[in-house]
Amino acid sequence: MMSCMDRRTFIRRSVLTAVAAAAGSLPVIDLQALPAHAAVTPPLAVRRGADIPFLVRETLGALGGMDRFVKPGDIVVVKPNIGWDRTVEMAANTHPDVVTSLVALCLEAGAKQVRIFDRTCNDERRCYTRSGIRAAVEKIGSDRVSLEYVDPRAYRELAIRGGRAFERWEFYLPAIEADRLINVPIAKHHSIAGLTLGMKNLMGVIGGNRGRLHSNIAESLTDIASVIQADLTVVDATRILVANGPQGGRLQDVRSPQTLIASPDIVAADAYAATLFNLAPEDLPTIVAAARRGLGVMDLKRVQMV
Repeated sequence: MMSCMDRRTFIRRSVLTAVAAAAGSLPVIDLQALPAHAAVTPPLAVRRGADIPFLVRETLGALGGMDRFVKPGDIVVVKPNIGWDRTVEMAANTHPDVVTSLVALCLEAGAKQVRIFDRTCNDERRCYTRSGIRAAVEKIGSDRVSLEYVDPRAYRELAIRGGRAFERWEFYLPAIEADRLINVPIAKHHSIAGLTLGMKNLMGVIGGNRGRLHSNIAESLTDIASVIQADLTVVDATRILVANGPQGGRLQDVRSPQTLIASPDIVAADAYAATLFNLAPEDLPTIVAAARRGLGVMDLKRVQMV
């Protein structure tokens, strides 16, 4: 059975080959032809603490360190949630210290370039600034790190053979072309999906009218996660939004579990994150749909806690 990284490499090569060979026709990716993904007992690291840089390092260390996921010379995309014009305290976006701590570990592992971006819901300039992520990234001061606005010219429509919710969609090629993708959602309430976690965060690397996907959100997110394969999912639960998500806006809706969850298995990471909201994994249709299609393990008795 292929590992997560092998599967991502396979997907990346398949998509780029399809794009190059399409010559005006629509590139096709066949979900049914992709290699299997879910490990029998995926590793899952959960740590708690108030010192976020230490928390990130400790959590990744439990998985074997960042160099298990990032190799020297890799181009890495770190994909946080920067979707909302909200301050750090409102728990609508990924904590900037989680983002920069992961970037630092990528650089230590020898990454050639670390790219950070998100397709925002509110004005992108305000989101990048008010979230605190712009200032935090600028403090790193490395020419190997870039905080970027999404380039509308870099989307490419793909035909999805075997998709359940849609047969074609626009995907952001920089997220596919990168050697490694680190998915860094914040755990929070969502009025339609129940929760927004790792799989929901991948909506930030697709184009088109994303509102259309909400009518069949579980299968839609599973289709997306089948194409945009994350090597590592790190769920920021240092503070969580328990109501009025995904945008929030009230401090009384914010809790502070001071927790970080990390796994190469996006389904396992989301499944554990659900428990922070007093939910079982099977309470969330997205997690159930993804596990049913072999994208990961939702039974927490089958994960390897490290």
